[in-house]
Amino acid sequence: MPKPVLMTVDDDPGVSRSVARDLRRRYGQDHRIVRAESGVAALEALRELVLRGEPVAAILADYRMPNMNGIEFLEQAMDIAPHARRALLTAYADTDAAIQAINVVDIDHYLLKPWDPPEEKLYPVVDALIETWRTVGERPVEDIRIVGHRWSAECFTARDFLARNSVPYRWYSVEEPEGARLLQAAGCPATDVPLIITPDGTALRNPTEAEIAAAVGLTTTPTGDFYDLIVVGGGPAGLGSAVYGASEGLRTVLVERLATGGQAGQSSRIENYLGFPDGVSGAQLTDRARRQAAKFGAEVLTAREVVALEARGSARVVRFGDGSEIAGHAVVLATGVSYRSLDAPGVAELTGRGVYYGSAATEAPACAGQHVYVVGGANSAGQAAVFFSRHAADVTMLVRGPNLEASMSTYLIKQIEAIDNIHVRTRTEVAEACGDGHLEKLVLLDRTTGAKQTVDAGSMFIFIGAAPRTEWLDGVLLRDERGFLRTGPDLVVDGKRPPGWPLDRDPYHLESSIPGVFVAGDVRADSVKRVASAVGEGAMAVTLVHRYLADQ
Repeated sequence: MPKPVLMTVDDDPGVSRSVARDLRRRYGQDHRIVRAESGVAALEALRELVLRGEPVAAILADYRMPNMNGIEFLEQAMDIAPHARRALLTAYADTDAAIQAINVVDIDHYLLKPWDPPEEKLYPVVDALIETWRTVGERPVEDIRIVGHRWSAECFTARDFLARNSVPYRWYSVEEPEGARLLQAAGCPATDVPLIITPDGTALRNPTEAEIAAAVGLTTTPTGDFYDLIVVGGGPAGLGSAVYGASEGLRTVLVERLATGGQAGQSSRIENYLGFPDGVSGAQLTDRARRQAAKFGAEVLTAREVVALEARGSARVVRFGDGSEIAGHAVVLATGVSYRSLDAPGVAELTGRGVYYGSAATEAPACAGQHVYVVGGANSAGQAAVFFSRHAADVTMLVRGPNLEASMSTYLIKQIEAIDNIHVRTRTEVAEACGDGHLEKLVLLDRTTGAKQTVDAGSMFIFIGAAPRTEWLDGVLLRDERGFLRTGPDLVVDGKRPPGWPLDRDPYHLESSIPGVFVAGDVRADSVKRVASAVGEGAMAVTLVHRYLADQ
């Protein structure tokens, strides 16, 4: 296989040679360094590389170039080498343009001139570009094949499950010749979809998520029956606990019901997370955290739902939906929250058929030319609106309140205001969803006047608040009136510890009403609903686990 290409584009010959020299010194043994001195020349070189089958790992382009600036070049380069990672080389005065480029052409990084010393300023960025390209860049997508109906809720669930678990696949509609051929070869009627075909030729008809996970190689079975630390939930808090627990020598297992990342994993770009000035997608952040946990030896189980928790002496036991169980010295509950259901006629019937909860990034290509509606006014809704604006004809945000300022970060509001095809309708809610087999129209209610309006709608994505999934803990752990888990000082009322508390000390800060069971992230009562705070609580929970174990 030819060496992956690192391309640098700069109209200044001296700068071009310097960048190429520094890249060659660090990466020349394993990569081919290609340089061009104009955007036009670089595009021609990219076409030749692609025709020859040479993989392009990363492109570094200068911002200030005549005739075609770096942003314009990278936008065209995306069509030729879509898997290549992209960085913009810019002067300090152009950083605003570079930040805008992150949203326009989805660049991965920007680099400030001068980049000396390269060991500190250039190489870490290029290392990250190469690492990302190797992880998600040009992996074949032919291995897993899914055949189904465009408007089947079951087919959407299967595609969404694979996408959120970073499993590449190829989608075939039953109406396409190849889709029909695969159905016939598998002896599968068109009514029994999705049909999933694995690399070894195994055909799964309308499988469960657990069956899909096992078939595509995701880990679903624990290697042992007793651990130092069991983490329930694979969002930022759970991943934080898994990384810190495993890295500090605890035998750790993380159990996730659907896909690691939680709601944060569905974010198209998180821009206010510490240490990522250029922003990072939820999928990228999740993938890095998952690999980091695995590097330290944590087990990650996917598609396993925990349905019960109990204390048996000094052991803490969690039971799965199939009746099996594992035990450990301590448990961290990081189950996060789910989006609340939209209670309007037609919504339930059309969920998965044009109506979706969360970002549902798999639907982005299908939104081309459509009228897309995003329901909600918090950051997750704003991020989704920005993301879908790159695909849809227009995006309309429906917000119950009078404005976005009360629930959305200022940086995101400014982004939305700057995008022409995003429209915000305040004091508006969905009164009804209509369609024959899939979403076609919405009935909108003006909360101020009471007037109703029917509009065409291709897709609707719902982000309306958070509800904890803690019903399975009713009567086991103390919860607040909304179902969030109470911890630490909140459990001590008028100087009295929670009922049944067996220890001669108050609960630790993140400890629940059962000693040795800790809570981190959004599921904890009165937690700060931010990725950074969730990761911090996950790490803090491990520190408290060590303290708890030392007391035993």
